[in-house]
Amino acid sequence: MLRSIANERKTGTIMGKAEQIEAVKAQVDSVLLGKSETVRMALACLLAGGHLLIEDVPGVGKTTLAHALAASLGLQYQRIQFTSDLLPSDILGVSVYQREHGEFRFHPGPIFSQLILADEINRATPKTQSALLEAMAEQQVTIDGQTRALPQPFFVVATQNPVDLAGTFPLPDSQLDRFLMRLNIGYPAAEAEREMLAGDDRRDLLAQLKPILAPGDLQTLRQHVRQLRASGALVDYVQRLLAASRVQSNLKLGLSPRAGLALLAASRGMAFLAGRDFVLPEDVQQVFVAVTAHRMVPTQDAGASRETIAAQIQKRVAVSG
Repeated sequence: MLRSIANERKTGTIMGKAEQIEAVKAQVDSVLLGKSETVRMALACLLAGGHLLIEDVPGVGKTTLAHALAASLGLQYQRIQFTSDLLPSDILGVSVYQREHGEFRFHPGPIFSQLILADEINRATPKTQSALLEAMAEQQVTIDGQTRALPQPFFVVATQNPVDLAGTFPLPDSQLDRFLMRLNIGYPAAEAEREMLAGDDRRDLLAQLKPILAPGDLQTLRQHVRQLRASGALVDYVQRLLAASRVQSNLKLGLSPRAGLALLAASRGMAFLAGRDFVLPEDVQQVFVAVTAHRMVPTQDAGASRETIAAQIQKRVAVSG
């Protein structure tokens, strides 16, 4: 009886937080106009405990999205502008000798924050990229033989410009796998663009945003999302999608088991945003391309983009076996 009452109280608390997440989404939507589905996907990625890669041209709202999420969720925010001369120590921090104390003291870098915008990550050298990606994977950094945990929750939004590739270092496929989702924002619809042009400056709007969730609340929600039910039939569906990618003629490398785990995690995030405590095939279908396309390696004569191939696989595989 006591356990039942405790479960009811916990469920009530979680549902209250779910309503707050909807308020977060509405607040971010008010700044990033006309991109409601992109905001929902970014929130699902964050709730699933993953990291987000956004590939798009400058000026469509990549920085605005990251900053608005941080402000609405009450997270510490840092923007790191990646350049060819950026060093790993510029991200992680460095130990400096203090003569008056007779010892080295660690000065933490910008990575010691909760939401990191890694702007134009492909402009940094592979060594610097690896420093960030290792921190993303391990949730900690090791400097001078000492391991330091990163703040929690920890969420990286990295951006790439897919057009201007001169002097860049594209992320290898093995490192793209560190990102739960890859999205593009795209240009706004005419009506949303008109409202944006006639409205207030985005920087002024960002400055007015108030935190709706506390960081501790977000950690609780992440734990809850990980426990959402995925039936045996749904896991079978995910497995069929993975298997289909491995026999796709225009793919050199299909989806790994880790891609399947990522797909389930993102699907749970979408289910939570839909107000359910169980995952449906529709949740998997909503996130499939964003989660899997960057994990596939097409053949040289594939004749289609990764996103197109992923969409073809999703369309071909039946929900029920």
